[in-house]
Amino acid sequence: MRVTLERTHLLKSLNHVHRVVERRNTIPILSNVLIRASEGEVQLKATDLDLDALETVPAMVERPGATTVPAHMFYDIVRKLPDGSQVSLETSSDGGTLIILSGRSRFALQMLPESDFPDITVGELSHRFTLPAKELKRLIDRTQFAISTEEIRYYLNGIFFHTVDTPAGSKFRAVATDGHRLAQANMPAPDGARGMPGIIVPRKTVGEIQKLLEDPEAEVTVELSDAKIRISVGAVILTSKLIDGTFPDYGRVIPQSNDKELRVDKSEFAEAVDRVSTVSSERGRAVKLTLSEGKLVLTVVNPDSGSATEELHVEYDDDPLDIGFNARYLLDIAAQLSTDTALFRLADPGSPTLIQDSADAETLYVLMPMRV
Repeated sequence: MRVTLERTHLLKSLNHVHRVVERRNTIPILSNVLIRASEGEVQLKATDLDLDALETVPAMVERPGATTVPAHMFYDIVRKLPDGSQVSLETSSDGGTLIILSGRSRFALQMLPESDFPDITVGELSHRFTLPAKELKRLIDRTQFAISTEEIRYYLNGIFFHTVDTPAGSKFRAVATDGHRLAQANMPAPDGARGMPGIIVPRKTVGEIQKLLEDPEAEVTVELSDAKIRISVGAVILTSKLIDGTFPDYGRVIPQSNDKELRVDKSEFAEAVDRVSTVSSERGRAVKLTLSEGKLVLTVVNPDSGSATEELHVEYDDDPLDIGFNARYLLDIAAQLSTDTALFRLADPGSPTLIQDSADAETLYVLMPMRV
């Protein structure tokens, strides 16, 4: 194999595919990126057996061929080469190393054969649709923070994508929960999505998709079955296994009859929560919200270090209420809100609270209270 590429194109593609590769691998070939050169192009591919990333780069191919080299080392080499340089890749005559040439720099990386590189069997993908990158990014941005990190409840370790019929029409919905908080975001269902199976996209795959959605004007093609998903954005194709589990009936935890409404300036609220939580314990992080007509008092008491209170003027004209929340969770949700005013719908100190943007009916958050 002998090819020449623009360093900029090669680096951009390696940046997309090398992230799939885990830093520590017990199987040597999984530490490598596959380089396959054919007429006018080079394919770069990496996998961890659950997720693989493939990107095609334009190149001047003098001699076609394929090999694999350590992904992170190859990426670091290309990253450190000068901007605007040309990079030549050539397999050695003995077939043991890949020679990388650029200007006066020369590197030789140990290779493993292409035949050892695994391939995720995709099978038949039953549904296919396209949607704008900015819409898919919005769904992920609004829900990703609520993905559970507990491996025991593995079926919560991703975002649940599915379609639902609502009075406003068919919706493509993303939901994530860790049992303490829940995030839900909708968009109009794209053509081809109706009737799709409900799928749980793993946390790592969600993160990689999010990084690919750099161009808000781009179109994203989604192909899926009940076991696999393939996402195509520009020249990049991500293929991933889905979480094999049943997402819980999340609708049961979304309160329908919370009748106490609190409206508060999002930024003022987040800054106040951040300030008073400074004295909270790392383990507890509980902040008490004391509501009375037109007033909200935030209180944190830490027996080991002290206490803090802050008062805010708010829109609230219902019965007085004391309720506690995890400060970190409140800040996470506030960071997702896109309008200036946060709307809290509350019931009592022991029931879940509904939080929304005052002007965004497509997104909602549910937060379980804490005992304070």
